[in-house]
Amino acid sequence: MKQRAILWTSETARLAVGTRSSEKWAATGVSIDSRTVAPGDLFVALKGPNHDAHDHVAQAIGEGAVAAIVNAEWAQDKALSFPHLIVKDTMEALIALARHKRATTKAKIIGITGSVGKTGTKETLAAALAKIGETHKTMGNLNNHIGLPLTLARLPDSARFAVLEMGMNHSGEINVLSRLGRPDVAIITTVEAVHLEFFDGVEAIADAKAEIFSGMDAQGTAILFRESPVFDQLKSHAMASGIHKVLTFGTHEDANIRLIDKSLHAACSAATVQLSSKTLDYCIGAPGLHWVMNSLAVLAAIKALGEDPVAASATFAEIRAPRGRGAYRQVALAKGGSFGLIDESYNASPASVRAAIAVLGGTHPKDGGRRIAVLGDMRELGPTGPELHAGLAEDLKQANIDLIFCCGPLMKFLWDKLPPAQQGAYAEISTNIVDAVCSALKPGDIITVKGSLGTNMAPIIRALDMLGSQTSRAPVAQAAGG
Repeated sequence: MKQRAILWTSETARLAVGTRSSEKWAATGVSIDSRTVAPGDLFVALKGPNHDAHDHVAQAIGEGAVAAIVNAEWAQDKALSFPHLIVKDTMEALIALARHKRATTKAKIIGITGSVGKTGTKETLAAALAKIGETHKTMGNLNNHIGLPLTLARLPDSARFAVLEMGMNHSGEINVLSRLGRPDVAIITTVEAVHLEFFDGVEAIADAKAEIFSGMDAQGTAILFRESPVFDQLKSHAMASGIHKVLTFGTHEDANIRLIDKSLHAACSAATVQLSSKTLDYCIGAPGLHWVMNSLAVLAAIKALGEDPVAASATFAEIRAPRGRGAYRQVALAKGGSFGLIDESYNASPASVRAAIAVLGGTHPKDGGRRIAVLGDMRELGPTGPELHAGLAEDLKQANIDLIFCCGPLMKFLWDKLPPAQQGAYAEISTNIVDAVCSALKPGDIITVKGSLGTNMAPIIRALDMLGSQTSRAPVAQAAGG
């Protein structure tokens, strides 16, 4: 196993947070969760509204943390027997660690935001940059006011690039993240009707996404989707922030990175792209037009960084959609045969659900199989929720989806719009629809499961995967199918 590099010492931590450690130490990681502490970590005990990590400092030290940053209020009157730094506020200390890393790093920082496509673009760009030099990235979905400082605090001094995902659901959140991360390149993937519960409309969402420019300097580059209805608005924000280098991507004739042809398949996608005087042909190892558009944004970032887009495009074939975000697998059935499962269960918005429906519609079930969609509520849409859910009926019709299962009170508006032939079953909560979905499956079917995180589509995915586990436990003669 490769030895982890030193990220922090007691001295560099002192320079960052302004407090001297009780002992000397060197840390190879930073953790805020005692359950995932690795030997060599610096543990930062955050106090949240529901949990206080100070309750687990002893556990963190026991798991191998070399030191802990703790609040003065908690440490008062305690005889601490482990290496520690005492600060007024541990959250502010984590931010101070992040700020110090950003001030001292030589890495180029790429910030990514957008209504959809953030994580896919982050993963694709990070994979391409890793072929060029050491690349650090946001892990999982750590893209908020805690996740981004933590990601920066973990930035190795040797990194050449850092890809930071920036999420939000309220105005002002990305402004804070951008001023901390200070991107050299900023990508806004797209602006769509998400989080409408907290915004007056798409234009207001665009204003919030454009906050990513607030932490940039005049040498930075903004990367924008040329076809976006709010393109001019976003570009104006970039210009107002002093950013005059704007690269665009899309199918628009004026796009700097322009998609001129595509071929979408069940497990992958192919694209032909015009980039200045060059024409690139490449394959992406994930299905759907949204992955193609992600790749265009990545090429724009590679170009902005002064690297080779042609070489970067060669890495796209290695990309795979992650679990919960479009991962595809075959699951065996105990009665023989198998079905295809597209796991889109992590989250949902109108744009991402339409994309998932389009991917399902582009599949080709075999042996009389059907296209089946299991859809859960899309959250945070405010008063527009009923209309946006009902509007999916046309997308499902156009994609020739054979059977639809719905769960959640908002999905009832879609359910009522469906013709009886398309209706599978409806339930208010996901767990009450599991049996109906599992019993409906036949060999050759391809099924997509999609819904917001709060709708809890995970039990459906687990039940579908269990069908394969049940098959693997079946008697050999039965599994062989005679």
